[in-house]
Amino acid sequence: MNLENDAIIKKDRLRFTKNKLSANLVLLAIVFNAFYFVSIYKSDVGTYYYKLIIGASVVYNLLFMLAAFLSSEGVKSYKMNYSYVLLGLGVGQIVRIFILPGAAKGATVTLSGAEEAVMGNAQFTRVCVYLIVSAALCVAAAVINISKSSTLTKYQAELEKK
Repeated sequence: MNLENDAIIKKDRLRFTKNKLSANLVLLAIVFNAFYFVSIYKSDVGTYYYKLIIGASVVYNLLFMLAAFLSSEGVKSYKMNYSYVLLGLGVGQIVRIFILPGAAKGATVTLSGAEEAVMGNAQFTRVCVYLIVSAALCVAAAVINISKSSTLTKYQAELEKK
Protein backbone atom coordinates (compact mmCIF):
# COMPACT_ATOMS: atom_id res chain seq x y z
CA MET A 1 0.00 0.00 0.00
CA ASN A 2 2.83 2.38 0.84
CA LEU A 3 4.61 1.70 -2.46
CA GLU A 4 1.42 2.45 -4.36
CA ASN A 5 1.00 5.77 -2.54
CA ASP A 6 4.63 6.66 -3.22
CA ALA A 7 4.13 6.03 -6.95
CA ILE A 8 1.01 8.21 -6.99
CA ILE A 9 2.78 10.98 -5.10
CA LYS A 10 5.71 10.80 -7.50
CA LYS A 11 3.36 11.15 -10.49
CA ASP A 12 1.42 13.94 -8.82
CA ARG A 13 4.60 15.90 -8.12
CA LEU A 14 5.29 16.04 -11.86
CA ARG A 15 2.32 18.39 -12.19
CA PHE A 16 3.92 20.94 -9.87
CA THR A 17 7.66 20.65 -10.51
CA LYS A 18 9.86 21.51 -13.46
CA ASN A 19 11.90 18.96 -15.37
CA LYS A 20 15.18 20.39 -14.16
CA LEU A 21 17.22 17.28 -14.93
CA SER A 22 16.53 17.37 -18.66
CA ALA A 23 16.94 21.14 -18.82
CA ASN A 24 20.29 21.01 -17.01
CA LEU A 25 21.55 18.18 -19.23
CA VAL A 26 20.82 20.32 -22.29
CA LEU A 27 22.66 23.28 -20.78
CA LEU A 28 25.62 20.98 -20.14
CA ALA A 29 25.45 19.86 -23.79
CA ILE A 30 25.75 23.53 -24.79
CA VAL A 31 28.85 23.83 -22.59
CA PHE A 32 30.49 20.84 -24.31
CA ASN A 33 29.58 22.32 -27.69
CA ALA A 34 31.34 25.52 -26.59
CA PHE A 35 34.42 23.48 -25.63
CA TYR A 36 34.32 21.96 -29.13
CA PHE A 37 34.16 25.22 -31.01
CA VAL A 38 36.78 26.91 -28.84
CA SER A 39 39.13 24.02 -29.54
CA ILE A 40 38.50 24.25 -33.29
CA TYR A 41 38.48 28.03 -33.63
CA LYS A 42 41.60 28.67 -31.58
CA SER A 43 43.56 26.49 -34.00
CA ASP A 44 45.29 28.73 -36.45
CA VAL A 45 47.12 26.46 -38.84
CA GLY A 46 47.90 28.52 -41.90
CA THR A 47 44.81 29.40 -43.87
CA TYR A 48 43.20 25.94 -43.73
CA TYR A 49 40.22 27.09 -41.70
CA TYR A 50 39.63 30.23 -43.79
CA LYS A 51 37.00 28.56 -45.94
CA LEU A 52 33.26 28.53 -46.30
CA ILE A 53 33.03 25.43 -44.11
CA ILE A 54 34.18 27.36 -41.05
CA GLY A 55 31.52 29.99 -41.68
CA ALA A 56 28.90 27.26 -41.92
CA SER A 57 30.30 25.78 -38.70
CA VAL A 58 29.95 29.11 -36.89
CA VAL A 59 26.36 29.49 -38.09
CA TYR A 60 25.56 25.89 -37.07
CA ASN A 61 27.07 26.48 -33.62
CA LEU A 62 24.86 29.52 -33.14
CA LEU A 63 21.78 27.62 -34.33
CA PHE A 64 22.66 24.62 -32.15
CA MET A 65 23.01 26.77 -29.05
CA LEU A 66 19.80 28.65 -29.79
CA ALA A 67 17.79 25.49 -30.47
CA ALA A 68 19.31 23.69 -27.49
CA PHE A 69 18.56 26.56 -25.12
CA LEU A 70 15.01 26.84 -26.43
CA SER A 71 14.63 23.08 -26.01
CA SER A 72 15.96 23.23 -22.45
CA GLU A 73 13.19 25.68 -21.63
CA GLY A 74 10.64 23.48 -23.41
CA VAL A 75 11.59 20.25 -21.68
CA LYS A 76 11.53 22.07 -18.38
CA SER A 77 7.75 22.26 -18.91
CA TYR A 78 7.46 18.62 -20.07
CA LYS A 79 6.73 19.52 -23.70
CA MET A 80 7.21 16.38 -25.76
CA ASN A 81 8.03 18.04 -29.11
CA TYR A 82 11.25 19.51 -27.73
CA SER A 83 12.45 15.96 -27.07
CA TYR A 84 12.40 15.31 -30.80
CA VAL A 85 14.36 18.52 -31.41
CA LEU A 86 16.94 17.32 -28.89
CA LEU A 87 17.19 13.92 -30.58
CA GLY A 88 17.84 15.71 -33.88
CA LEU A 89 20.47 17.92 -32.27
CA GLY A 90 22.15 14.84 -30.81
CA VAL A 91 22.31 13.19 -34.23
CA GLY A 92 23.61 16.46 -35.67
CA GLN A 93 26.46 16.52 -33.16
CA ILE A 94 27.53 13.01 -34.17
CA VAL A 95 27.38 13.90 -37.89
CA ARG A 96 29.60 16.92 -37.23
CA ILE A 97 32.49 14.63 -36.27
CA PHE A 98 32.79 13.54 -39.88
CA ILE A 99 32.62 17.04 -41.36
CA LEU A 100 35.13 19.54 -39.98
CA PRO A 101 37.23 17.41 -37.58
CA GLY A 102 37.23 14.47 -39.99
CA ALA A 103 38.51 16.61 -42.85
CA ALA A 104 41.02 18.52 -40.73
CA LYS A 105 42.56 15.39 -39.17
CA GLY A 106 43.97 14.11 -42.44
CA ALA A 107 44.85 17.51 -43.91
CA THR A 108 48.25 19.16 -43.98
CA VAL A 109 49.39 22.67 -44.78
CA THR A 110 52.77 24.04 -45.76
CA LEU A 111 54.12 26.56 -43.25
CA SER A 112 57.60 28.00 -43.75
CA GLY A 113 58.38 25.25 -46.24
CA ALA A 114 57.44 22.42 -43.86
CA GLU A 115 54.35 20.23 -43.92
CA GLU A 116 52.28 20.52 -40.77
CA ALA A 117 49.16 18.61 -39.76
CA VAL A 118 46.07 20.77 -39.42
CA MET A 119 44.70 18.72 -36.53
CA GLY A 120 46.73 16.32 -34.45
CA ASN A 121 45.46 13.10 -32.92
CA ALA A 122 45.09 14.64 -29.46
CA GLN A 123 42.96 17.53 -30.66
CA PHE A 124 40.90 15.24 -32.90
CA THR A 125 40.20 12.91 -29.98
CA ARG A 126 39.34 15.86 -27.73
CA VAL A 127 36.87 17.46 -30.16
CA CYS A 128 35.28 14.07 -30.89
CA VAL A 129 34.79 13.50 -27.17
CA TYR A 130 33.22 16.95 -26.82
CA LEU A 131 30.78 16.27 -29.64
CA ILE A 132 29.95 12.76 -28.43
CA VAL A 133 29.32 13.97 -24.87
CA SER A 134 27.20 16.84 -26.18
CA ALA A 135 25.18 14.41 -28.30
CA ALA A 136 24.77 11.95 -25.43
CA LEU A 137 23.55 14.71 -23.12
CA CYS A 138 20.99 15.87 -25.70
CA VAL A 139 19.74 12.31 -26.22
CA ALA A 140 19.62 11.62 -22.47
CA ALA A 141 17.65 14.82 -21.87
CA ALA A 142 15.23 13.84 -24.64
CA VAL A 143 14.72 10.30 -23.33
CA ILE A 144 14.18 11.52 -19.77
CA ASN A 145 11.69 14.13 -20.97
CA ILE A 146 9.82 11.60 -23.12
CA SER A 147 9.53 9.29 -20.13
CA LYS A 148 8.44 11.98 -17.68
CA SER A 149 6.07 13.77 -20.02
CA SER A 150 4.34 10.53 -21.08
CA THR A 151 3.97 9.58 -17.41
CA LEU A 152 2.51 13.01 -16.67
CA THR A 153 0.14 12.85 -19.65
CA LYS A 154 -1.15 9.42 -18.60
CA TYR A 155 -1.56 10.56 -15.01
CA GLN A 156 -3.49 13.67 -16.06
CA ALA A 157 -5.77 11.48 -18.20
CA GLU A 158 -6.40 9.27 -15.16
CA LEU A 159 -7.28 12.33 -13.08
CA GLU A 160 -9.72 13.56 -15.71
CA LYS A 161 -11.53 10.20 -15.66
CA LYS A 162 -12.08 10.43 -11.89
